[in-house]
Amino acid sequence: MVERIKIDHVGHRGDGVCLDAGEAIYVPYTLGGETVEVDHVAGHHPDRRKLLAVEVASPERVEPFCPHFGVCGGCAIQHWATQPYRAWKRKVVIETLAQAGIDCEVAPLVDAHGAGRRRITLHGRFGTHDILKVGFSAASSHDVIPIHRCPILDPALEGALDAAWALAEPLTSKMPVTKPLDIQVTATAGGLDVDVRGSGPLPTALVTALSRVAEQHRLARLTRHGELVLQRRPPTVRMGRAEVILPPGSFLQATVAGEETLAALVAECIGKAKEVLDLFCGVGPFALRLAEKARVTAFDSDAGAVAALAKAARTPSLKPIKCEPRDLFRRPLVPQELRDFDAVVFDPPRQGAQAQALKLAASKVPVVIGVSCNAATFARDARLLIDGGYRLEAVVPVDQFRHTPHVELVAKFRR
Repeated sequence: MVERIKIDHVGHRGDGVCLDAGEAIYVPYTLGGETVEVDHVAGHHPDRRKLLAVEVASPERVEPFCPHFGVCGGCAIQHWATQPYRAWKRKVVIETLAQAGIDCEVAPLVDAHGAGRRRITLHGRFGTHDILKVGFSAASSHDVIPIHRCPILDPALEGALDAAWALAEPLTSKMPVTKPLDIQVTATAGGLDVDVRGSGPLPTALVTALSRVAEQHRLARLTRHGELVLQRRPPTVRMGRAEVILPPGSFLQATVAGEETLAALVAECIGKAKEVLDLFCGVGPFALRLAEKARVTAFDSDAGAVAALAKAARTPSLKPIKCEPRDLFRRPLVPQELRDFDAVVFDPPRQGAQAQALKLAASKVPVVIGVSCNAATFARDARLLIDGGYRLEAVVPVDQFRHTPHVELVAKFRR
């Protein structure tokens, strides 16, 4: 059923929100003040609509720079002018904190897109008439949108899309899959690091074919579900003075500028602390930089990441880094274990660090720095720290995922 509605504002997920009907209606790719023509989306939630046409456009609307925008699900916001977009992202953080009863200074949004994304996950799947498609998932769908070029990628990922197509062809033709083949590609100093998931076991003939692809497309390493298939060069990234060999499929901040920005903000919050604890440390983007001036103890549940950090920690001129695998959701550090640290950094996954935040709230650590990619779970954890006696001094929002509703932040708590 086609409707004509007016958009009130842009919601926290980047969709335009219409309030005229007495309940919120969400329309992707629209802006506040616009009058739009929409239709119901079959099989979707009744409060969702599909944009058919913009009848009265916002003066803040701009032309998207990518021809796939609106079809590919990678970017949600290319149609909004820079300044109102930036103001909206900061406002999302302010409003999310306010919903948790937190009123504090929120700094201006820091742009950290830099040269663009250095890691992506592509999907390969056979479409109609058994035609292979390799690309990103469609917006609000599992369909694969074929992509041969993406303008938001770091130049270091040049050739990644061609490599994904070249890998997907032998993998899917010899071993058809009902679900998409996932191809994670990361730019490293050694070349493209690729981890493939969904392919099934690889017979010798297929490994030989993949080896040829690796040579032709400058792959540093190819793994399947984290298991090594072949390696031509070590897939390394630089973190401060150290060089880290990435574990297969490991987590890495999406942009170089994002990692450097978050690390610089953390270091500023740490100040002159001598004993620092890094929780959810990953491969060490904070620990390795902080160890230039302080002794660091680091924990993470990913044993492979911790092992990579331990190896990189041997870099000459760094202060000692003690690192250990530990599930901080099930076994958070307790106040007695926290008592010898001048400062604690925690950077959990999107679900936040509720169990650890409760223990931190009961501790006497003078400074706690929270890093988050989810304002809602951060606000929940921050509330626990504040209720435990900490003061939230400031929050800095960071825009690493430009053109999406995602926002990162760094916050300093002091007891």
